Amino acid sequence: MTITKTYTIFSLLALALFSSCANGEKRNENKEVVNIENDDLRYPHELLESFEDKPFMFYNVENLFDTINNPETLDDAFLPDSEKQWTQKRYTDKLEKLAAVLTHPSKNNPLFVGFAEIENRFVVLDLMKTGRLAETKYRVVHHDAPDVRGIDVALAYDHDRFMVQYEEAIDLSIPEEPNYKTRDILYVKGLIKDSVDLHLFVNHWSSRRKGAKESEYKRINAAKTLLYKTDSIRNVDPNAKIIIMGDFNDYPNNKSIREVLGAGHSEKEDHFVNLTLPLHEQGLGTYNYRGDWGMLDQFIVSPSLVNPGKGLQIKGGKAHIVNDDKFMHFFDSGDKTPNKTYGGPRYLGGYSDHLAIYGYLTVIKN
Repeated sequence: MTITKTYTIFSLLALALFSSCANGEKRNENKEVVNIENDDLRYPHELLESFEDKPFMFYNVENLFDTINNPETLDDAFLPDSEKQWTQKRYTDKLEKLAAVLTHPSKNNPLFVGFAEIENRFVVLDLMKTGRLAETKYRVVHHDAPDVRGIDVALAYDHDRFMVQYEEAIDLSIPEEPNYKTRDILYVKGLIKDSVDLHLFVNHWSSRRKGAKESEYKRINAAKTLLYKTDSIRNVDPNAKIIIMGDFNDYPNNKSIREVLGAGHSEKEDHFVNLTLPLHEQGLGTYNYRGDWGMLDQFIVSPSLVNPGKGLQIKGGKAHIVNDDKFMHFFDSGDKTPNKTYGGPRYLGGYSDHLAIYGYLTVIKN
């Protein structure tokens, strides 16, 4: 073979290889353009599934601890060898009972659930994989808080219907009391289908253990901190959609809720609307203290979520209590109270010492 023929053959092979590579790159580029046209130019919330007829909920689950010792917190009471004898069997039973509560209001699993008194994100993940809840793709937002017992708040959400954009743990420390440690407020901003941003706040304010009046300043501090954050949101968007949920350890008519937050009836156009205030005024509640029902667990929302008109709304402008008798303990007198897991160190095998609350979101188009 001559040198000229050899050179010609190599030239043709090189040209063919170059053309093949070029065509391959071009095909990849065309494929990317197709993806952009089909998906990337669509708004994120258009890719989410419908949230209609799926309740949003809040539940204080009464000390949902795992059975593993955490040396950094005071969780010794909830271990297998403790006085409470908190075993894997009891843990699993509690998960099943809590799942029964969360699936009770509707044939559809919750859109999202705010939790109080959970030890860590793993117990929430365990719960959301229990029973019918396992059919939904839940994810969990949680931050470790400085509470000495290690109990925190968390949010579980349906990943197919709610897209988290931002999350933050809001500190409730008091500078004058460096040893005061309590739960943070959990703030989560996200999107749902065909809607604007949704701002969620999950709360578990300081208890009344040392007396309602003596501890009131701690809850007022929490209310002021929360108000500062919500004001910063509404200064940017006056019509921001805000849902505040939690165990406030105060009632809807107490100073922290009524005066500091300005949460009242919708028709009075307060700073916020307390969806659970009408239930409180009817003598209903989520917690029973020495025979008296109290509405410690509440939904407080921005007026834009209850005003008539188009857009995202609270369905019926109402909140509801999961108060079926199956979740109650009945005394010989006929009185009832939430069927709790423990009474002091004594195992009762119930659900929680609080009842869950729920509501629905809907979109009014015209």
